[in-house]
Amino acid sequence: MAALAINGGAPVRSTPYRAWPQWDEHERALLLDVLDSGRWWSTEGRKVRELEAAWGRACEVDHCIAVTNGTHALEVALLGAGIGQGDEVIVTDYTFFASASAVASVNAIPVLVDIDAGTFCIDPDAVLAAITPRTRAVVAVHLAGHPADLDRLGELCERHGLALIEDCAHAHGSAFRGVPVGGFGAAGTWSFQQSKLLTAGEGGAITLNDAATAAHVRSFVDSGRRPGEWFYSHFALGGNFRMTEWQAAVLLAQLERFPRENANRNENALMLNHALARIPGVHPQARDQRTTSQGYYCYVVRIDEAEFGATRDQIRCALEAEGLPLTMSYPTLHGLAAFKAADGFAPQHRSRAGWPDYARLDLPVARGAAATTLWFKHQVLMGTRADAACVVEALAKIRAHVHELPKVE
Repeated sequence: MAALAINGGAPVRSTPYRAWPQWDEHERALLLDVLDSGRWWSTEGRKVRELEAAWGRACEVDHCIAVTNGTHALEVALLGAGIGQGDEVIVTDYTFFASASAVASVNAIPVLVDIDAGTFCIDPDAVLAAITPRTRAVVAVHLAGHPADLDRLGELCERHGLALIEDCAHAHGSAFRGVPVGGFGAAGTWSFQQSKLLTAGEGGAITLNDAATAAHVRSFVDSGRRPGEWFYSHFALGGNFRMTEWQAAVLLAQLERFPRENANRNENALMLNHALARIPGVHPQARDQRTTSQGYYCYVVRIDEAEFGATRDQIRCALEAEGLPLTMSYPTLHGLAAFKAADGFAPQHRSRAGWPDYARLDLPVARGAAATTLWFKHQVLMGTRADAACVVEALAKIRAHVHELPKVE
Protein backbone atom coordinates (compact mmCIF):
# COMPACT_ATOMS: atom_id res chain seq x y z
CA MET A 1 0.00 0.00 0.00
CA ALA A 2 1.28 3.49 -0.90
CA ALA A 3 2.95 5.75 1.65
CA LEU A 4 0.79 7.99 3.82
CA ALA A 5 -0.03 11.36 2.30
CA ILE A 6 1.00 13.07 5.53
CA ASN A 7 4.49 11.68 4.87
CA GLY A 8 4.59 12.72 1.21
CA GLY A 9 2.67 9.86 -0.44
CA ALA A 10 -0.23 10.21 -2.86
CA PRO A 11 -3.56 10.87 -1.07
CA VAL A 12 -6.45 8.44 -1.28
CA ARG A 13 -8.60 11.25 -2.65
CA SER A 14 -7.33 14.21 -4.64
CA THR A 15 -10.73 15.31 -5.92
CA PRO A 16 -12.69 17.40 -3.41
CA TYR A 17 -16.08 16.18 -2.25
CA ARG A 18 -19.16 18.11 -3.30
CA ALA A 19 -19.32 21.58 -1.80
CA TRP A 20 -21.91 22.47 0.79
CA PRO A 21 -24.36 24.08 0.57
CA GLN A 22 -25.75 22.98 -2.78
CA TRP A 23 -28.05 25.20 -4.82
CA ASP A 24 -29.37 25.62 -8.33
CA GLU A 25 -31.73 27.78 -10.37
CA HIS A 26 -34.65 26.85 -8.14
CA GLU A 27 -33.20 28.80 -5.20
CA ARG A 28 -32.43 31.68 -7.54
CA ALA A 29 -35.98 31.74 -8.91
CA LEU A 30 -37.61 31.69 -5.49
CA LEU A 31 -35.31 34.42 -4.21
CA LEU A 32 -36.15 36.58 -7.21
CA ASP A 33 -39.82 35.89 -6.55
CA VAL A 34 -39.39 37.35 -3.05
CA LEU A 35 -37.38 40.28 -4.41
CA ASP A 36 -39.96 41.16 -7.04
CA SER A 37 -42.86 40.77 -4.61
CA GLY A 38 -41.59 43.54 -2.34
CA ARG A 39 -42.83 41.46 0.60
CA TRP A 40 -39.60 40.60 2.35
CA TRP A 41 -40.91 39.94 5.85
CA SER A 42 -43.16 37.10 6.92
CA THR A 43 -45.96 39.34 8.19
CA GLU A 44 -46.80 40.27 4.60
CA GLY A 45 -45.21 37.46 2.59
CA ARG A 46 -46.16 33.87 1.79
CA LYS A 47 -42.90 31.91 1.76
CA VAL A 48 -42.54 31.48 5.53
CA ARG A 49 -46.08 30.13 5.80
CA GLU A 50 -45.43 27.78 2.88
CA LEU A 51 -42.27 26.53 4.56
CA GLU A 52 -44.03 26.00 7.89
CA ALA A 53 -46.70 23.94 6.16
CA ALA A 54 -44.16 21.93 4.16
CA TRP A 55 -41.82 21.19 7.07
CA GLY A 56 -44.77 20.40 9.31
CA ARG A 57 -45.95 17.81 6.79
CA ALA A 58 -42.44 16.36 6.50
CA CYS A 59 -42.25 16.02 10.30
CA GLU A 60 -45.84 14.71 10.52
CA VAL A 61 -46.80 17.30 13.14
CA ASP A 62 -49.78 19.60 13.46
CA HIS A 63 -47.86 22.85 13.92
CA CYS A 64 -44.57 24.30 12.69
CA ILE A 65 -43.29 27.77 13.53
CA ALA A 66 -40.28 29.18 11.67
CA VAL A 67 -37.82 31.30 13.64
CA THR A 68 -34.51 33.11 13.34
CA ASN A 69 -32.17 30.24 14.28
CA GLY A 70 -31.86 26.97 16.18
CA THR A 71 -30.77 28.61 19.43
CA HIS A 72 -33.88 30.77 19.52
CA ALA A 73 -35.96 27.71 18.63
CA LEU A 74 -34.73 26.01 21.81
CA GLU A 75 -35.32 29.09 23.95
CA VAL A 76 -38.85 29.60 22.66
CA ALA A 77 -39.69 25.89 22.96
CA LEU A 78 -38.61 25.96 26.61
CA LEU A 79 -40.70 29.07 27.24
CA GLY A 80 -43.63 27.40 25.51
CA ALA A 81 -43.27 24.50 27.95
CA GLY A 82 -43.46 26.93 30.87
CA ILE A 83 -39.81 26.61 31.87
CA GLY A 84 -38.44 29.52 33.88
CA GLN A 85 -36.77 30.83 37.01
CA GLY A 86 -35.23 28.11 39.17
CA ASP A 87 -36.47 25.16 37.11
CA GLU A 88 -33.99 22.38 36.35
CA VAL A 89 -33.65 21.04 32.82
CA ILE A 90 -31.65 17.88 32.15
CA VAL A 91 -29.33 18.14 29.13
CA THR A 92 -26.71 15.84 27.64
CA ASP A 93 -23.11 16.86 28.34
CA TYR A 94 -22.12 15.98 24.75
CA THR A 95 -23.74 18.54 22.49
CA PHE A 96 -23.40 22.05 21.10
CA PHE A 97 -23.37 24.88 23.65
CA ALA A 98 -26.84 26.14 22.68
CA SER A 99 -28.58 22.97 23.91
CA ALA A 100 -27.72 24.04 27.45
CA SER A 101 -27.21 27.81 27.11
CA ALA A 102 -30.83 28.10 25.96
CA VAL A 103 -31.84 26.70 29.33
CA ALA A 104 -29.83 29.38 31.14
CA SER A 105 -31.25 32.04 28.80
CA VAL A 106 -34.79 31.35 30.08
CA ASN A 107 -33.49 31.63 33.68
CA ALA A 108 -33.54 27.88 34.30
CA ILE A 109 -30.70 25.62 35.44
CA PRO A 110 -28.95 23.19 33.07
CA VAL A 111 -28.28 19.82 34.70
CA LEU A 112 -25.70 17.93 32.64
CA VAL A 113 -25.73 14.14 32.39
CA ASP A 114 -23.77 11.42 30.60
CA ILE A 115 -24.43 9.68 27.30
CA ASP A 116 -24.93 6.21 25.88
CA ALA A 117 -21.57 4.73 24.85
CA GLY A 118 -22.86 3.42 21.52
CA THR A 119 -25.13 6.14 20.12
CA PHE A 120 -23.57 9.13 21.97
CA CYS A 121 -27.11 10.33 22.79
CA ILE A 122 -28.38 11.16 26.28
CA ASP A 123 -28.46 8.14 28.61
CA PRO A 124 -31.99 7.53 29.97
CA ASP A 125 -30.56 5.94 33.14
CA ALA A 126 -28.54 9.10 33.76
CA VAL A 127 -31.68 11.17 33.19
CA LEU A 128 -33.59 9.13 35.76
CA ALA A 129 -30.81 9.52 38.33
CA ALA A 130 -30.75 13.32 37.83
CA ILE A 131 -34.47 13.97 38.38
CA THR A 132 -35.23 16.11 41.45
CA PRO A 133 -38.39 17.91 42.64
CA ARG A 134 -37.19 20.96 40.65
CA THR A 135 -36.80 19.12 37.34
CA ARG A 136 -39.21 20.36 34.70
CA ALA A 137 -37.85 19.20 31.33
CA VAL A 138 -35.37 17.06 29.42
CA VAL A 139 -33.57 18.22 26.29
CA ALA A 140 -32.84 15.15 24.15
CA VAL A 141 -30.25 15.85 21.45
CA HIS A 142 -30.33 13.57 18.41
CA LEU A 143 -26.56 13.59 17.99
CA ALA A 144 -25.31 13.28 14.40
CA GLY A 145 -28.93 12.64 13.50
CA HIS A 146 -29.27 9.47 15.60
CA PRO A 147 -32.53 9.61 17.58
CA ALA A 148 -32.18 9.46 21.33
CA ASP A 149 -34.08 6.61 23.01
CA LEU A 150 -37.48 8.21 22.62
CA ASP A 151 -39.29 5.19 24.02
CA ARG A 152 -37.59 5.36 27.42
CA LEU A 153 -37.31 9.14 27.51
CA GLY A 154 -40.98 9.52 26.65
CA GLU A 155 -41.96 7.08 29.38
CA LEU A 156 -39.71 8.80 31.94
CA CYS A 157 -41.04 12.25 31.10
CA GLU A 158 -44.64 11.12 31.22
CA ARG A 159 -44.16 9.34 34.56
CA HIS A 160 -42.46 12.34 36.18
CA GLY A 161 -44.50 15.09 34.52
CA LEU A 162 -41.60 16.51 32.53
CA ALA A 163 -41.57 18.25 29.16
CA LEU A 164 -39.52 16.40 26.53
CA ILE A 165 -37.81 18.84 24.15
CA GLU A 166 -36.17 17.22 21.12
CA ASP A 167 -33.10 19.07 19.86
CA CYS A 168 -33.26 18.06 16.19
CA ALA A 169 -30.53 20.37 14.89
CA HIS A 170 -28.66 17.35 13.45
CA ALA A 171 -31.69 15.25 12.64
CA HIS A 172 -33.36 16.43 9.43
CA GLY A 173 -34.76 13.24 7.93
CA SER A 174 -34.32 11.11 11.07
CA ALA A 175 -37.10 8.73 12.04
CA PHE A 176 -37.72 6.53 15.09
CA ARG A 177 -39.90 3.47 14.54
CA GLY A 178 -40.87 4.95 11.18
CA VAL A 179 -42.04 8.27 12.66
CA PRO A 180 -40.07 11.48 11.98
CA VAL A 181 -38.40 12.98 15.03
CA GLY A 182 -39.59 16.35 16.25
CA GLY A 183 -43.10 15.36 17.30
CA PHE A 184 -42.52 12.90 20.13
CA GLY A 185 -42.43 15.39 22.99
CA ALA A 186 -43.63 18.85 23.92
CA ALA A 187 -41.65 20.34 21.01
CA GLY A 188 -38.94 19.64 18.49
CA THR A 189 -36.41 22.31 17.59
CA TRP A 190 -34.54 22.66 14.31
CA SER A 191 -31.58 24.58 12.93
CA PHE A 192 -31.08 25.65 9.31
CA GLN A 193 -27.60 27.07 9.88
CA GLN A 194 -24.97 26.84 7.11
CA SER A 195 -23.65 23.37 7.94
CA LYS A 196 -27.06 21.74 8.46
CA LEU A 197 -28.68 19.29 6.05
CA LEU A 198 -31.33 21.89 5.19
CA THR A 199 -29.82 25.35 5.21
CA ALA A 200 -30.52 28.99 4.47
CA GLY A 201 -27.32 30.13 6.18
CA GLU A 202 -29.34 30.68 9.36
CA GLY A 203 -32.88 29.94 10.46
CA GLY A 204 -34.75 27.55 12.69
CA ALA A 205 -38.13 26.03 13.44
CA ILE A 206 -40.22 24.58 16.26
CA THR A 207 -42.51 21.60 15.63
CA LEU A 208 -45.41 20.81 17.97
CA ASN A 209 -48.70 18.93 18.15
CA ASP A 210 -50.50 20.82 20.92
CA ALA A 211 -52.54 23.73 19.55
CA ALA A 212 -52.51 25.81 22.74
CA THR A 213 -48.75 25.53 23.12
CA ALA A 214 -48.26 26.36 19.45
CA ALA A 215 -50.37 29.52 19.82
CA HIS A 216 -48.33 30.57 22.87
CA VAL A 217 -45.07 29.93 21.02
CA ARG A 218 -46.18 31.82 17.92
CA SER A 219 -47.20 34.79 20.05
CA PHE A 220 -43.82 34.85 21.76
CA VAL A 221 -42.05 34.69 18.38
CA ASP A 222 -44.10 37.66 17.13
CA SER A 223 -43.76 40.22 19.95
CA GLY A 224 -46.64 38.88 22.02
CA ARG A 225 -49.24 39.37 19.28
CA ARG A 226 -52.25 37.16 18.53
CA PRO A 227 -53.55 36.27 15.05
CA GLY A 228 -56.45 38.45 13.95
CA GLU A 229 -55.86 41.14 16.57
CA TRP A 230 -54.79 44.73 15.92
CA PHE A 231 -51.11 44.87 14.97
CA TYR A 232 -50.20 47.03 17.95
CA SER A 233 -51.96 44.83 20.49
CA HIS A 234 -49.52 42.84 22.64
CA PHE A 235 -50.89 40.25 25.03
CA ALA A 236 -47.76 38.78 26.59
CA LEU A 237 -44.02 39.22 26.82
CA GLY A 238 -42.59 38.35 23.43
CA GLY A 239 -39.62 38.93 21.18
CA ASN A 240 -39.04 39.21 17.47
CA PHE A 241 -37.84 35.80 16.34
CA ARG A 242 -39.49 35.83 12.90
CA MET A 243 -37.81 34.16 9.94
CA THR A 244 -37.45 36.26 6.78
CA GLU A 245 -39.02 35.47 3.43
CA TRP A 246 -35.51 35.18 1.95
CA GLN A 247 -34.59 32.29 4.22
CA ALA A 248 -37.88 30.52 3.64
CA ALA A 249 -37.47 30.79 -0.13
CA VAL A 250 -34.08 29.07 0.00
CA LEU A 251 -35.36 26.36 2.34
CA LEU A 252 -38.36 25.60 0.14
CA ALA A 253 -35.99 24.94 -2.75
CA GLN A 254 -33.68 22.86 -0.53
CA LEU A 255 -36.60 20.82 0.73
CA GLU A 256 -37.53 19.61 -2.75
CA ARG A 257 -34.23 17.77 -3.23
CA PHE A 258 -33.90 16.72 0.40
CA PRO A 259 -35.65 13.29 0.29
CA ARG A 260 -33.29 11.85 -2.33
CA GLU A 261 -30.25 13.38 -0.60
CA ASN A 262 -31.32 11.85 2.70
CA ALA A 263 -31.85 8.42 1.15
CA ASN A 264 -28.42 8.55 -0.49
CA ARG A 265 -26.71 9.54 2.76
CA ASN A 266 -28.40 6.66 4.59
CA GLU A 267 -27.36 4.11 1.98
CA ASN A 268 -23.75 5.25 2.04
CA ALA A 269 -23.65 5.40 5.85
CA LEU A 270 -24.99 1.87 6.21
CA MET A 271 -22.30 0.66 3.83
CA LEU A 272 -19.64 2.44 5.90
CA ASN A 273 -21.02 1.02 9.15
CA HIS A 274 -20.50 -2.50 7.80
CA ALA A 275 -17.12 -1.93 6.16
CA LEU A 276 -15.46 0.12 8.91
CA ALA A 277 -16.40 -2.35 11.62
CA ARG A 278 -13.82 -4.71 10.08
CA ILE A 279 -10.93 -2.30 10.74
CA PRO A 280 -9.42 -2.88 14.20
CA GLY A 281 -9.95 0.08 16.50
CA VAL A 282 -12.64 1.76 14.38
CA HIS A 283 -16.15 1.72 15.85
CA PRO A 284 -18.93 3.54 13.92
CA GLN A 285 -21.67 5.26 15.90
CA ALA A 286 -24.14 2.52 16.85
CA ARG A 287 -27.40 2.56 14.95
CA ASP A 288 -30.36 1.42 17.04
CA GLN A 289 -32.66 -0.92 15.11
CA ARG A 290 -35.55 1.42 15.94
CA THR A 291 -33.81 4.12 13.88
CA THR A 292 -35.49 3.72 10.52
CA SER A 293 -33.79 6.75 9.00
CA GLN A 294 -30.87 8.85 10.22
CA GLY A 295 -30.24 12.39 9.09
CA TYR A 296 -26.47 12.27 9.07
CA TYR A 297 -25.39 15.80 9.99
CA CYS A 298 -22.00 14.13 10.13
CA TYR A 299 -20.67 10.58 10.14
CA VAL A 300 -19.13 9.68 13.52
CA VAL A 301 -16.71 6.92 14.46
CA ARG A 302 -15.03 6.23 17.78
CA ILE A 303 -11.36 5.28 17.80
CA ASP A 304 -10.12 2.71 20.29
CA GLU A 305 -6.63 4.15 20.43
CA ALA A 306 -5.01 1.08 21.99
CA GLU A 307 -6.59 -1.25 19.45
CA PHE A 308 -5.80 0.99 16.48
CA GLY A 309 -2.29 1.79 17.69
CA ALA A 310 -2.51 5.59 17.36
CA THR A 311 -4.28 8.55 18.92
CA ARG A 312 -7.46 10.01 17.54
CA ASP A 313 -5.64 13.22 16.66
CA GLN A 314 -2.85 11.42 14.82
CA ILE A 315 -5.48 9.65 12.73
CA ARG A 316 -7.45 12.86 12.15
CA CYS A 317 -4.39 14.69 10.79
CA ALA A 318 -3.55 11.73 8.54
CA LEU A 319 -7.13 11.53 7.23
CA GLU A 320 -7.15 15.20 6.33
CA ALA A 321 -3.90 14.69 4.40
CA GLU A 322 -5.59 11.81 2.56
CA GLY A 323 -8.31 14.21 1.34
CA LEU A 324 -11.09 13.39 3.80
CA PRO A 325 -13.08 16.37 5.16
CA LEU A 326 -13.59 16.36 8.94
CA THR A 327 -14.95 18.70 11.54
CA MET A 328 -14.05 18.67 15.22
CA SER A 329 -15.95 16.74 17.86
CA TYR A 330 -17.87 18.76 20.41
CA PRO A 331 -16.06 19.16 23.73
CA THR A 332 -17.95 18.26 26.89
CA LEU A 333 -20.12 21.12 28.06
CA HIS A 334 -19.09 20.91 31.70
CA GLY A 335 -15.50 21.63 30.70
CA LEU A 336 -16.32 24.91 28.94
CA ALA A 337 -15.39 28.21 30.58
CA ALA A 338 -19.01 29.37 30.68
CA PHE A 339 -19.91 26.44 32.90
CA LYS A 340 -16.82 26.53 35.12
CA ALA A 341 -16.66 30.30 35.70
CA ALA A 342 -18.82 31.77 38.45
CA ASP A 343 -19.98 34.57 36.12
CA GLY A 344 -20.27 32.36 33.04
CA PHE A 345 -24.02 32.97 32.64
CA ALA A 346 -24.22 36.59 33.74
CA PRO A 347 -26.22 38.82 33.53
CA GLN A 348 -29.19 36.41 33.61
CA HIS A 349 -27.61 34.57 36.52
CA ARG A 350 -25.55 36.87 38.74
CA SER A 351 -25.61 34.17 41.39
CA ARG A 352 -25.41 30.43 40.78
CA ALA A 353 -26.31 29.38 44.30
CA GLY A 354 -27.95 25.99 44.17
CA TRP A 355 -26.55 25.19 40.73
CA PRO A 356 -24.46 22.07 40.00
CA ASP A 357 -20.71 22.40 40.48
CA TYR A 358 -19.87 21.69 36.85
CA ALA A 359 -16.12 21.66 37.44
CA ARG A 360 -16.54 18.63 39.70
CA LEU A 361 -18.72 16.61 37.31
CA ASP A 362 -17.41 13.20 36.31
CA LEU A 363 -19.12 12.13 33.10
CA PRO A 364 -16.70 9.56 31.69
CA VAL A 365 -18.61 8.43 28.62
CA ALA A 366 -19.07 11.97 27.33
CA ARG A 367 -15.44 12.77 28.14
CA GLY A 368 -14.29 9.69 26.24
CA ALA A 369 -16.46 10.49 23.21
CA ALA A 370 -15.12 14.04 23.04
CA ALA A 371 -11.55 12.72 23.12
CA THR A 372 -11.81 9.75 20.76
CA THR A 373 -14.41 10.41 18.05
CA LEU A 374 -13.84 11.45 14.45
CA TRP A 375 -16.58 13.51 12.81
CA PHE A 376 -16.59 13.22 9.02
CA LYS A 377 -18.49 15.99 7.28
CA HIS A 378 -21.69 14.77 5.66
CA GLN A 379 -20.25 15.56 2.24
CA VAL A 380 -18.54 12.14 2.36
CA LEU A 381 -22.05 10.62 2.14
CA MET A 382 -23.41 12.90 -0.60
CA GLY A 383 -21.90 11.25 -3.66
CA THR A 384 -21.55 7.71 -4.96
CA ARG A 385 -20.74 4.59 -2.98
CA ALA A 386 -17.19 4.86 -4.32
CA ASP A 387 -16.94 8.39 -2.94
CA ALA A 388 -18.03 7.19 0.50
CA ALA A 389 -15.72 4.17 0.32
CA CYS A 390 -12.73 6.52 0.35
CA VAL A 391 -13.32 6.74 4.12
CA VAL A 392 -12.72 3.00 4.39
CA GLU A 393 -9.71 3.07 2.10
CA ALA A 394 -8.10 5.94 3.99
CA LEU A 395 -8.60 4.42 7.44
CA ALA A 396 -7.34 1.03 6.26
CA LYS A 397 -4.28 2.70 4.74
CA ILE A 398 -3.54 4.58 7.95
CA ARG A 399 -3.99 1.41 10.02
CA ALA A 400 -1.53 -0.42 7.74
CA HIS A 401 1.06 2.36 8.22
CA VAL A 402 0.18 3.13 11.84
CA HIS A 403 3.82 3.00 12.98
CA GLU A 404 4.72 5.72 10.48
CA LEU A 405 2.27 8.30 11.84
CA PRO A 406 3.92 11.48 13.04
CA LYS A 407 3.36 12.63 16.60
CA VAL A 408 0.70 15.28 17.20
CA GLU A 409 1.34 17.83 19.94
